[in-house]
Amino acid sequence: MPTTIKGPAIFLAQFAGDEAPFNSLPSIAKWAAGHGYKGIQIPSWDGRLFDLKKASESKAYCDEIKGVCADAGVEITELSTHLQGQLVAVHPAYDSAFDAFAPAEVHNNPKARQAWAVEQVTMAAKASRNLGLDVSVSFTGALAFPYLYPWPQRPAGLIEEAFAELGRRWKPILDVYDENGVDVGYEIHPGEDVFDGATFEMFLKAVGGHKRCAINYDPSHFVLQQLDYLAFIDIYHEHIKAFHVKDAEFNPTGRQGVYSGYQGWVDRAGRFRSLGDGQVDFSGIFSKLTAHNYDSWAVLEWECCLKHPEDGAAEGAPFIEHHIIRVTERAFDDFAGGETDKAALRKMMGI
Repeated sequence: MPTTIKGPAIFLAQFAGDEAPFNSLPSIAKWAAGHGYKGIQIPSWDGRLFDLKKASESKAYCDEIKGVCADAGVEITELSTHLQGQLVAVHPAYDSAFDAFAPAEVHNNPKARQAWAVEQVTMAAKASRNLGLDVSVSFTGALAFPYLYPWPQRPAGLIEEAFAELGRRWKPILDVYDENGVDVGYEIHPGEDVFDGATFEMFLKAVGGHKRCAINYDPSHFVLQQLDYLAFIDIYHEHIKAFHVKDAEFNPTGRQGVYSGYQGWVDRAGRFRSLGDGQVDFSGIFSKLTAHNYDSWAVLEWECCLKHPEDGAAEGAPFIEHHIIRVTERAFDDFAGGETDKAALRKMMGI
């Protein structure tokens, strides 16, 4: 029997800031609840909201955090380690840009930065367990993404070795998640080596089919790639453990198409939009996820090239609430049924 999806919830990363109510967990949790959200996804790297190290070591601290959220009227859906997960694997072309995600003491030192990232995502496994959470969300990072387009021609084995190395880096981390009973929902995202279904399969193989290797489903990235995001659910539903509700649109012209990233966000063919302003078929998505018995949270991730974030947040909760399907407890045609009578069934068939 399908299960009703939980929500609405909101990812706090795009809203956290230095001004109230966005600068502390108690105040931002109350802000989220005030907009109608029932859950919050916490960016584990943001010290204004959360102390990841303390959470990994102290069940008492985690109980305190849960209490703060409960007092505000929300639950914690997942911990996010997107920024730290990104740094588990970084191609040298991105070293300077991605140093900004790490503390100053590991800048210009890729090995130290990677070690810091591994420690961070490992702590998130333990913190998730202390919080009573079964899923965390993250990125895989990337070693091969600069070679996405095969020009110049890639040397044989380059992509295979990149995924083999990605597997070597993540397998021990996933083992820690398994010890703590937590899945890792990797967001399938351009810029990561795992950016579509085929690359997820490659990564899953690289980590030995690890049972904790899962998917954080976000249709917006599939719209920009022109990937069939509804068919994706049919194929990979068993791996989908988290869900970012994010809208997007793709409007190709005679001047640009999928590869339009050199333009600013407003001028690109593919753009992120607030919920309901883009092209994503959320009715289809919620129907398919419900039919496939997805039983976790629907979490707004707000990114829009036009709309103010507070308007996007205010509109997001009722949008998600409207799309959540309260599943039926009985079939619509039960009135026509009755107790099974084998003799009657055989008589109907003239047997």
